[in-house]
Amino acid sequence: MAPVRALPRDERELFIAASNGHVLAFDNLSGLPPWLSDTLCRLTSGGAFSTRRLFTDQDEILFAAARPIILNGIEEVITRPDLADRAILLMLAPIAERQRRPETALWREFELARPRILGALLDGAAHGVRMLPHVRLRRLPRMADFALWATACESAFRPEGAFEAAYSNNRRDAIENIVDADPVAAHVRELMADRAQWTGSASDLLQVGINVGGNAMAAWTRSGWPKSPRALAGRLRRAQTPLRALGIEIVFGREGRLGMRTIRITAMGENRGHNTVSTVSRVSDHGDRAGLNHPRPGLEQAL
Repeated sequence: MAPVRALPRDERELFIAASNGHVLAFDNLSGLPPWLSDTLCRLTSGGAFSTRRLFTDQDEILFAAARPIILNGIEEVITRPDLADRAILLMLAPIAERQRRPETALWREFELARPRILGALLDGAAHGVRMLPHVRLRRLPRMADFALWATACESAFRPEGAFEAAYSNNRRDAIENIVDADPVAAHVRELMADRAQWTGSASDLLQVGINVGGNAMAAWTRSGWPKSPRALAGRLRRAQTPLRALGIEIVFGREGRLGMRTIRITAMGENRGHNTVSTVSRVSDHGDRAGLNHPRPGLEQAL
């Protein structure tokens, strides 16, 4: 078993590695390709990969696993909300030069502490087994079983409620990072900063810009902004979960006799701004989109 690995080239390599190790650790990462981010989501909660058995035409071999995964990098490598919601993010303090030590000295000190570490872990696990039937959480996160088990074990080391508070804050920080890294989610958050509701089509939203640094076009000319309404709608669907956690609800629907597709964005709770509703109109036959040629009250910041 390799203690630290490079990123796999495909799903097959990842599931073979998971079949041969209890924990997967990937070091010195600069980013994750989208396919790997999606596959890691499946691997954290249990997934499988099938392929044709060698030297056969019909036989299939199945690799199934659920594994904890460690991702290490200087940058924030997790940029997709589904993986971020399954992760615990830790920012480690740098090691000063005077605190560095040879690996032999580090392992010698660890071996001395190993019995106490193992004993504490076993005590915590025994406590968790005893407390698990009595654990009740007000809200279950995506990793519900993990949260229940950690809560059951926590009172062996910390006061009750400590894990739930820490885990909630960590997930909130992860969501903030994801929104900041996603131009579409960040744009929607900025759009709803001073209004309670926005309604329009994906085409309308593609054209609506926020003055950022005095440049009204910056919202959609920056890197990563979709180039078509269809692509924008897809990005909005992916951003629904993190934005909902920040108090911004996105609902897709149809309105009117022709069933035109609409997007309704609502700021809820503490994120609610003014009580006015800003509705962007459909595009007219003459190309007057969202009142671009005739600004209306409530759209002072729109182009």
